[in-house]
Amino acid sequence: MTDPTATTYEALNRAYAFLNDRLFSGTLPACLITMQRKAKTYGYFAPQRFGGRDSAEITDEIALNPSHFKERSDRESLSTLAHEMAHLWQQHYGKPSRTAYHNKEWAAKMIEIGLHPSDTGQPGGKQTGQKVSHYIIDGGPYCRAYAELAAQGFPPLYVELWSDADARKAKKKAASKTKYTCPDCAANAWAKPGTKLICGDCETAMEAEESESEGEDGGE
Repeated sequence: MTDPTATTYEALNRAYAFLNDRLFSGTLPACLITMQRKAKTYGYFAPQRFGGRDSAEITDEIALNPSHFKERSDRESLSTLAHEMAHLWQQHYGKPSRTAYHNKEWAAKMIEIGLHPSDTGQPGGKQTGQKVSHYIIDGGPYCRAYAELAAQGFPPLYVELWSDADARKAKKKAASKTKYTCPDCAANAWAKPGTKLICGDCETAMEAEESESEGEDGGE
């Protein structure tokens, strides 16, 4: 039986090393690759985001949003990895602007590696700015590099079988009824959240069961 976690991260590490070699001449340092569901983004780069508890080692983060893997091809998803690698290159060898800003130096590097910056993700879009995507240049370095990687049998990325909309619908349905329990006799009842119930036998206020989603990190 396959190990989905090992398969996913080994594949992303392999892709990072391969693209580093083909597009950046192997000059990029290792970084921590994560998967984060950050709204309205395919991925992001965070310089010096992680480190050892003693701070002796500090590493950058490249995050990919797995919520978009299903709607995009692996070629497109890994182009996001290369996009963020261009930010990492600039962090170590160039002159980055303010946080998350895509400047002319970064844009030039993107074109050099075969990804054309565009705030619309289509030809004609702005190449610089706070939010800039890209499109793959046909026949460019990234296009050729991905074709070579795929020819070597790169494993397809796992995709989500249900969407965020499905998750919200399921959560809303689950939240439509809450379990209440009498603290004295342990009798149970179900009602809408916030309902005040009294146990008819004990004449005691029934207590609502805590939702498993309480305390969940809402993200950045």
